[in-house]
Amino acid sequence: MLQTIEAVIDSAGQIHFLEQIKFKNAKRALVTILYDEHEPLIASIENTLLSEEALGKDWNKTEEDEAWKHLQ
Repeated sequence: MLQTIEAVIDSAGQIHFLEQIKFKNAKRALVTILYDEHEPLIASIENTLLSEEALGKDWNKTEEDEAWKHLQ
């Protein structure tokens, strides 16, 4: 079963859960970092990296190389 629990990670990397949680056994977890809106540069880089593979399919075509050759 997957469960999402909201938390805050401080500058030292410590995770602080916003609600109390208890488990009978140790659990594995995946952590997704959500950046604040006031961090536009990071968001911009993140968006670029996420779209790189999809855009690369067009960028890496021979036709594209020919179309932009005059700028090299």
